[in-house]
Amino acid sequence: MNAASAVTDGSIASPRFGKMRITSSSMTVEVWIPSEIEAISPLVDWLMQLIEQSRCAAGNEPAVELALREALNNAVLHGNRTDAHKLVEVCCCCEWGKGVWLIVKDQGNGFDPNAVPDALAPERLEAEHGRGICLMRLSMDQVLFEHGGTEVRMWKGPAARSWRRKTSQ
Repeated sequence: MNAASAVTDGSIASPRFGKMRITSSSMTVEVWIPSEIEAISPLVDWLMQLIEQSRCAAGNEPAVELALREALNNAVLHGNRTDAHKLVEVCCCCEWGKGVWLIVKDQGNGFDPNAVPDALAPERLEAEHGRGICLMRLSMDQVLFEHGGTEVRMWKGPAARSWRRKTSQ
């Protein structure tokens, strides 16, 4: 079953706020969630079902899920500071078999990503917090911070196929 049929036959429960556009080459989903920790997992679970069924990041779904969870946690906790009056916007664009773009926007004051301490520095290894951006960068092929740090854009392609790496004998 592909993502398009899963959506039309109702087998995937969608979030209450959002819109979806499906073409012959891609699927784009735009969703808004409240700034509540409890809203993160249902959204991630739903988006990951779509991403897995679309095969846009085939073989790299765990990395995509980790980065998405980290970006949403950062937006809810640090960006919007769990302010019930603020929303987090998520845009997911899957290009069939080519990759997935994830964009997470918060309504906070932003931050300077270059000012974030290195999570891998020896003095930070035992810190309880501060690994989210590092995990996002390690998990995704590309991570960009825009609009003063209120928006993160992440891209991940499908895993390299093992048959392409093998040489003829």
